[in-house]
Amino acid sequence: MDSYFHDKPILITGGLGFIGSNLAHRLVDAGARVTLVDSLIPEYGGNLHNIHGIVDRVRVNISDVRDEHSIKYLVQGQAVIFNLAGQTSHMDSMQDPQTDLEINAKAQLAILEACRKYNQTVKVVFASTRQIYGKPDYLPVDESHPLRPVDVNGVNKMAGEWYHILYHNVYGLRACALRLTNTYGPRMRVKDARQTFLGIWIRLLLEGKPFEVWGGEQLRDFSYVDDTVDALLLAGQNDAADGKVFNVGGEPVVSLLETAQLLIEANGAGEFITRAFPAERKRIDIGDYYADDTLLRRMLGWQPKTDLRAGLRQTLDFYREHLARYIA
Repeated sequence: MDSYFHDKPILITGGLGFIGSNLAHRLVDAGARVTLVDSLIPEYGGNLHNIHGIVDRVRVNISDVRDEHSIKYLVQGQAVIFNLAGQTSHMDSMQDPQTDLEINAKAQLAILEACRKYNQTVKVVFASTRQIYGKPDYLPVDESHPLRPVDVNGVNKMAGEWYHILYHNVYGLRACALRLTNTYGPRMRVKDARQTFLGIWIRLLLEGKPFEVWGGEQLRDFSYVDDTVDALLLAGQNDAADGKVFNVGGEPVVSLLETAQLLIEANGAGEFITRAFPAERKRIDIGDYYADDTLLRRMLGWQPKTDLRAGLRQTLDFYREHLARYIA
């Protein structure tokens, strides 16, 4: 699969972030010519340590996707753009909706316009989110489920996703979108819960402190970052993905309480506290969610390889060694 990208020019927006940097490591190993663009805004997850070991094999452009002049230059000559830059915090989106709009919607439109004008043959893979479904009507959730976001972040991500599909349908731009579930693994943000609640759980666990589980009965699926990267790479090289949206899920389906127990088991020690949802969080909680990713498996041949127990162990091992680099 990775050999397709050998010697190809690849752009990753959000390339110093969690998923982007893991993707960069894979592409560098495959012999791709990788450019990473990232704003390194502290709240958004970019971390130069994420490219430790490949820093001399990638090109890094410290720039904001909201800078249309920079994006116009960066898209030119690229074979594939993995468009992962975004504002991920649901609470931040409610407290500062304009910034979320600028990054997750307006900037996405500018990227696509730059591609339409300056690189019409590029393939664009957009990282969307399961958050756009809102509270599920049925489980597992397939791609035909109604889209009813429960927060500003979800509305703007939905717009960003559909700009990509629109530009495929109207202009023939080779774009597709992956609706990601809870992705976790090495290089994720752990200093706070802006990216995923698992991050702050892991930080507190390794610091010997109890972490909080809100509610606890909610069902979730989790995707180990290597499996998410597999899905991105398959979408990036397969013409059958053009114009499509795909769910990316994970195995097994577990409750948050079960997830907390598995994390402590993987660590060999630790404790957690259950409490009711804070009111401001409860208003935008989606309840149970897990994906039907049959379409991705059938069309692109994707299959998750890392189960939750193994993924949690590998993630904890990474942060035992590198935690200081991610909480400074």
